Amino acid sequence: MGKTLIITYYWPPAGGPGVQRWLKFVKYLPDFGIEPVVYCPENPNYPIMDESLVNEIPQNTTILKQPISEPYGLASLFSKGKSKKISSGVIPKVKKQSVIEKAMLYVRGNYFIPDARKNWVKPSVDFLSNYIKEHDIETIITTGPPHSLHLIGLQLKEKRDMKWLADFRDPWTTIGYHKDLKLTASSKAKHLALEHKVLNTADEIIVTSNHTKNEFQTKTNQPISVITNGYDGHSVKVEGKDALFTLSHIGSLLSERNPEVLWETLSELIQESEAFSKAFKLQLVGVVSDDVIASIHENGLKHHVDILGYVSHDDALKFQMKSQLLLLIEIDSEDTKAIIAGKVFEYLISETPILAIGPKDADVEQIIKSTNTGTYFNYSQKAELKSQLQECFYAFQNKTLKVNAIGLQPYSRKALTEKLAILIK
Repeated sequence: MGKTLIITYYWPPAGGPGVQRWLKFVKYLPDFGIEPVVYCPENPNYPIMDESLVNEIPQNTTILKQPISEPYGLASLFSKGKSKKISSGVIPKVKKQSVIEKAMLYVRGNYFIPDARKNWVKPSVDFLSNYIKEHDIETIITTGPPHSLHLIGLQLKEKRDMKWLADFRDPWTTIGYHKDLKLTASSKAKHLALEHKVLNTADEIIVTSNHTKNEFQTKTNQPISVITNGYDGHSVKVEGKDALFTLSHIGSLLSERNPEVLWETLSELIQESEAFSKAFKLQLVGVVSDDVIASIHENGLKHHVDILGYVSHDDALKFQMKSQLLLLIEIDSEDTKAIIAGKVFEYLISETPILAIGPKDADVEQIIKSTNTGTYFNYSQKAELKSQLQECFYAFQNKTLKVNAIGLQPYSRKALTEKLAILIK
């Protein structure tokens, strides 16, 4: 069985979809004749923790760990709450940023290129160079963000002529938050240069969406494969759906992911229909920015919203299965058309209809439509959005609100791992 080294920052007990992508690949790779070896930090600063995911690590998996030095620990001495929010991606709107936040973003963007884990590159290369030689590693895989991990792959590739696959869970220089990092012209140029070198040195590029593939095809002639995130089977059970007309969002709602058109529409429906007002509940499970909460309250939804914060993966699955509708929100931007949130694929098998709002022609729109799992709206389609919510509420009242999904199998974790195994071999 050939050995493949997987270099990742996020690994249990870290929480979030980035962890689950490679946790599931590791689970199924042995079924295809590949022995995974995982390399991750010994003392990481994870913004979200989920101890339940530790139980999903396959037994007998070789896991290598080395210490990492991160700036967020130092920053937290000055502003613990702000550093944790920024490290988790919750960046306040420019007009609401404090002096400390502006300074932290400037330092993060211009002194830590490509990201705050850059100091882990050299010690990792030193350690892994010997390990690869001693243990007959045939292939290495790096997964980002953080994209500094691709620099580990780059340097290992330069030291040894071995196969290297670079997995991009998100784009690099076109990802939305780059605009918020206050990058200088010089810093932007450094990012582009590093991105170019990685894309043109790796033997194979893996991306999670067609939009990212199209972008990267303008930057490299190396082969690019789309392997999305996916769903896995689970044993979580619920007794039935919520008694209320519950619209649930599972996952982070950042400052820019704030669908005011939805809050306005829900406010109108509450004012126009006493039945809707009595039955409706907005349920937010995960990190929610202050800007989003303020917007919800401004639209008169304060007494209809339940903000639960981060929960374990199993509990998140329960909320998905019990809800009447699942809310999927993406920022209205050209940059976010490539983003397919990991939770989408768990939404698909939840037997709960999806209500999605995002930019026109996004990759996730095609997935929802082709699997018949919900409806997708642009930010300008307020009338259509309102009509769909009314239709769903009517179906809820008549106990006919359900979903009839089709074509889900290609998104199973095992099917996706088979695609990865082909690339490794």
